[in-house]
Amino acid sequence: MAAADACGLWPIAEAHPDRPAVVDPDGRAVTFSELAALTNRVAAGLRAAGLDRGDQVTTVLPNCVEQLAVGLAAYQIGLYVTAVNWHLVGPEISYIVNDAETKALVVHARFADEAVRVTGDCVTPEAGRFAVGGPVEGFRPFGELIEPHGPGRPDRLSTGSFMFYTSGTTGRPKGVRRALDSSPPDEAAARSGGLLMLFGITPHDDNVHLVQAPMYHTAVNSWTTMSLHMGHTAVLMDRWTAEGALGLIERHRVTTSHMVPTMFNRLLQLPDEVRAAAEVSSLRNMVHAAAPCPVETKRRMIEWWGDVIWEYYAATEGGGTYVSAREWMERPGTVGRPWPGCEVIVAGADGAELGPFESGTVWMKMPRAAFTYKGDPDKTRKSHRGDFFTVGDVGYLDDDGWLFLNDRAGDMIIVGGVNIYPAEIEGALVQHPAVGDAAVFGVPNDDTGEEIKAVVELRAGWEPGEATTAAIMEWLRGRVARQKLPRSVDYTDELPRDPNGKLYKRRLRDPYWEGRDRAI
Repeated sequence: MAAADACGLWPIAEAHPDRPAVVDPDGRAVTFSELAALTNRVAAGLRAAGLDRGDQVTTVLPNCVEQLAVGLAAYQIGLYVTAVNWHLVGPEISYIVNDAETKALVVHARFADEAVRVTGDCVTPEAGRFAVGGPVEGFRPFGELIEPHGPGRPDRLSTGSFMFYTSGTTGRPKGVRRALDSSPPDEAAARSGGLLMLFGITPHDDNVHLVQAPMYHTAVNSWTTMSLHMGHTAVLMDRWTAEGALGLIERHRVTTSHMVPTMFNRLLQLPDEVRAAAEVSSLRNMVHAAAPCPVETKRRMIEWWGDVIWEYYAATEGGGTYVSAREWMERPGTVGRPWPGCEVIVAGADGAELGPFESGTVWMKMPRAAFTYKGDPDKTRKSHRGDFFTVGDVGYLDDDGWLFLNDRAGDMIIVGGVNIYPAEIEGALVQHPAVGDAAVFGVPNDDTGEEIKAVVELRAGWEPGEATTAAIMEWLRGRVARQKLPRSVDYTDELPRDPNGKLYKRRLRDPYWEGRDRAI
């Protein structure tokens, strides 16, 4: 490969030093050479702080250049790095910091109140704590990490890895840990974009990647760093809005992004005239995942944006399947067929593999992607059968091997012995003009075991009450079977979702089950 076509951040910085690598949320452009220099300084600073191959660095940072630099620095000197959900409170952050055995912790002044709460029982020595964006009690300025060091690459290069934590939507987060790659970091970085190529995204093709969700999410962080290693420009959003995303797409001629269905719903709720005026002709590969996408929502997005929409199914632990817009339109609702080299099967409770259209637990096998849940060998064992793993999703394969998901096993509602999957009901609810967002879950019923409850976030112009409930229920009667109709509808100002669309359904459901046991 010619130098001009090099992949990997550091070779690209040499071949194309002035190419824009990042546009931060304030609109400031950072070149590849500037990002590489900052990354090298961070790496040298972490080494000076005593970190060596296999050690852990943890961040509590918004979407910013420093977040990228710390991750890339860890990648080139053999460290594990964890980006923590900054919506968590002090004790929750402290659990991850300590569980990961963090030796360097980098936080942002925006989250100072919770960061200070971490220091009480933090395993990270004060010499390894650094603050970006202003002073934080108990943390050294970020400048003290980087300023003593030059922009040159450190010695003893060694490939590191992210250790992402599961989202914690169904329990306490667990670190997904993989063995460090033995190949040099430049070699590993150069081949890291293989997943993007499945979607037709290639190196050095003038792509501009829009980072629409926080980089503490596995997929968002991975897609951003892969894009950089392929020579693309990453445009960072701080806080997502539908209007803001459309504005950045037009301003920067965005070509690629990683999205979630909640973003699709919000975009489709914009006034018709706003959507009609949006300039989206630059889009090439808009990939979505992370949550079930209602069929009607996706159909409307494809009608608006065209064949640029791709979907894949995977998890922090690995993957997966993928499907193009054209293929999806031929099989609405599918999440695709396996990635090259991967396998997907569906098995029953007894572990036996099921036939086409039989619903069961989805198991996946991904080559060279073995993992453990850090500190939890029991969970590691239960999530594996041989080389296959599961995250507890329920689905089925059709005659041609296309995967369709029902829901997560833990979200399934059992009403009088009948399995009800909330995702289907939620998908119907969000099509109603009153509904901005919806969650469906099971609550106790002494007769049937569970009954279906819906919690709805209303759109502007609608008020909670009997009339709105009657309108929503009438809408549902024509779209889902009678046994799937909610017995009650509650209203909330905002559902507990994180910015990547993950719904913390337990926060809604658990109060109803206090003192009682659920069957699943």
